[in-house]
Amino acid sequence: MRQGWIGFGLALALAVGSTPASGAEPDYVGAKKCRSCHKKELMGNQYEAWEEGVHAKAFQTLKSPEAKEIARKKGLTAAPHEAAECLKCHVTAHGVDPARIKYPLDPAHGVQCESCHGPGNDYRKKKVMADHDRAVAKGMWEPGENEQICTACHNKESPSWDPAKGFDFAKAKEEIAHPIPKDVKGRYLELEKQRRAQGGGGNDEEEEED
Repeated sequence: MRQGWIGFGLALALAVGSTPASGAEPDYVGAKKCRSCHKKELMGNQYEAWEEGVHAKAFQTLKSPEAKEIARKKGLTAAPHEAAECLKCHVTAHGVDPARIKYPLDPAHGVQCESCHGPGNDYRKKKVMADHDRAVAKGMWEPGENEQICTACHNKESPSWDPAKGFDFAKAKEEIAHPIPKDVKGRYLELEKQRRAQGGGGNDEEEEED
């Protein structure tokens, strides 16, 4: 696995302990809860894009020979997949108060949705997410408009940081883009209702209301 891929695994990961501007500390729910809507083709299947991308594999990169060599050069006393210096950016919610982890988060899933979009318990429901401003008010972050969310990890403190390359925010966004289709954005509930009425939504996962 290439060292550059390890470095990019840090991109868009969030610094431990960051909270919305309101000062609230919502709970983490994990990518599986996001999947109930974001694996649907109507929505754009962002979950599959994440699964196939570098962020979902961020933890696994820490077990590669390249990661072990970086850790050795940096003088880390623990293996990279066990070192807090690495896990803080390669695993969602690492170091967060366990009381804020509503559902178990598997470290093997690496950098999940909430590392970039914020802890999702307060905004994850369909009726909230259907209203962008309401979702933001409930704590959803907008990484595409806030470079600091990315550079919280993708910075010179990263063991694989290359000062000659730096961090190209615009390029990084493009490489991991997973947008909601333009004709669906803001109309998801309406379109989903139409599909169900036509008998086309019976196989979709249902959103859990717990």
